[in-house]
Amino acid sequence: MAMIIMKFLLLSLFLNLQVILSENMPTTASQEAGYGYGGEIGGFLRIDLYKFACPEAEAIIFSWVNKAVMEDSRMAASLLRLHFHDCFGCDASVLLDDTESFVGEKTAAPNLNSLRGFEIIDAIKAELESVCPQTVSCADILAIAARDSVLLSGGPGWDVQMGRKDSFTASKAAANNNIPGPNSTVPILIAKFQNLGLDLRNMVALSGAHTMGKARCSTFSARLQDTSIHSPLDFIESLQQLCSGSDSGTTLAHLDLVTPATFDNQYYVNLISGEGLLPSDQALITGDDRTRELVQTYANDLFTFFEDFKNSMLKMGNIGVATGIDGEIRTNCRTIN
Repeated sequence: MAMIIMKFLLLSLFLNLQVILSENMPTTASQEAGYGYGGEIGGFLRIDLYKFACPEAEAIIFSWVNKAVMEDSRMAASLLRLHFHDCFGCDASVLLDDTESFVGEKTAAPNLNSLRGFEIIDAIKAELESVCPQTVSCADILAIAARDSVLLSGGPGWDVQMGRKDSFTASKAAANNNIPGPNSTVPILIAKFQNLGLDLRNMVALSGAHTMGKARCSTFSARLQDTSIHSPLDFIESLQQLCSGSDSGTTLAHLDLVTPATFDNQYYVNLISGEGLLPSDQALITGDDRTRELVQTYANDLFTFFEDFKNSMLKMGNIGVATGIDGEIRTNCRTIN
């Protein structure tokens, strides 16, 4: 418990420092657009929303995320991924369970056998409901848990803007259509991100989340036949061996073989050496001069990657936000009230 309290105090100190620094820094273009530190986004989201309504909220979320990551380091990537897949519409729609009359997003192709960590969100929500009933939305829990997961894994921290409402429904079709697949080409990646208001720089920076986590053999099967000069033969052969068993459909590989549980810029270093796991990852270095230049920038400059990643997370966190009567604050993240 003492270690958890110490980590949260460090998080609080970090975020308070960010606020102090931001008050003394010139306004950036991203802040003018509503994506910087502090204040509001579009008049709806605020970093201090729960300061009085539920002052314990962030400490409770941090405690659960810390516990989960301590028990399973992969959970950091899983909680970050939950927020990513929800934020092609940040409204907690991805958390809704199917019912007899409703088919949600959990069984969509990008999510099925991929998303995990739902029980952590359930536990967080249960404690928040006991302390601050119907105050903290499931969508905000996802956003805060994603930030904490990155920070606990060695990555940057940022002030999470809050005030998202939870959706009344979900769309399996939208999840299938909007979330990029593991074999996406650069033009497809650019188009899917642009459709949601995210530019090329956001796309390459957010792809850096693949510096943590794992993927099934089925998601990178195209890499097993890669004989191009861009990928080392020993790397491809190691993947072929890993995925050669009869149970290869469930076999997992690290997205980053070098520092698999650390949030850093090793992902980009791997791409340059031809050791990106997913075809959509390796395409960033081979498929477009603009994305290759950004990959090289992030591989050489950890600070620039961290800055672009957290700014892109803030921007992504404002996609498809439900507010006012367009949403609710669920008492159970798996079902509407």
